[in-house]
Amino acid sequence: MKRAVLFIMTNLAVLAVLTISLQVLGVEQMLASQGTGFNLTGLIVFAALLGMGGSFISLAISKTMAIRSTGARVIDQPADRTEAWLLETIERHARSAGVGMPDVAIYDSPEANAFATGMKRDHALVAVSTGLLRSMSRGEVEAVLGHEVSHVANGDMVTLALIQGVVNTFVIVFSRVVGYLVDRLVFRTERGYGPGFWIATIVAQLMLGVLASMIVMWFSRWREFRADAGGAHLAGRGNMIAALQRLGASAESSHLPEELAAFGIRAGFGRRFGRLLMSHPPIEERIAALRAMA
Repeated sequence: MKRAVLFIMTNLAVLAVLTISLQVLGVEQMLASQGTGFNLTGLIVFAALLGMGGSFISLAISKTMAIRSTGARVIDQPADRTEAWLLETIERHARSAGVGMPDVAIYDSPEANAFATGMKRDHALVAVSTGLLRSMSRGEVEAVLGHEVSHVANGDMVTLALIQGVVNTFVIVFSRVVGYLVDRLVFRTERGYGPGFWIATIVAQLMLGVLASMIVMWFSRWREFRADAGGAHLAGRGNMIAALQRLGASAESSHLPEELAAFGIRAGFGRRFGRLLMSHPPIEERIAALRAMA
């Protein structure tokens, strides 16, 4: 219920900010002076429903899609001591963090990785790879699990979805406004939509989309520092640092599907677009932040 209210309130806030911004920038008056009959209010409502709605739906089905895309197996009854230990450790972390017991899953992958996702704070999913269980000590795995439970406790999945929805809304609105103005002022289209509208809209959407991704990835990097601190609190700073050092020593990139990459404890290295579009900070910076903790 809280998340539905948050979604509605965020939508209303986005509508208000967009409307005020376009008025302050004089865009509405400019469109009116061109005699375009451009329905700006309708566009804003459409963009908010599309941008926020898409993020909300993605979040709502994130657990199901994560399980299917990784082939993860949810542990209903532990098959061995390792699975029993996983359930006990996550239950202890969840209790300490003040969240409900998440579903626990294992997926087959040689890489050392784990992720958390889900729409509900008290009914999330924490999944670990077989590679992580094989390559790390119990203390290191415990720290990784603490990191993922901290993501759940911090509500990071919901917050990231909301931020993505907000920037999506702004991109949709401003790219179409740019396309319409270019079509009228440059291509001199008098009726309907000419080729200038579609060309300018696509170019503007690509450019604004890159800027929007930078904002989303900045938040993603920031939340990793916070989850590391949470993992250190739940499992010990030494274990959290050791786990990150283990991840940093591996040259293997993340094999998580793109839609889950931001939710893993590690991400692929050598991103094409550099630091601004990295979902995770460099390992050495995360370790330095933990060592600087009081």
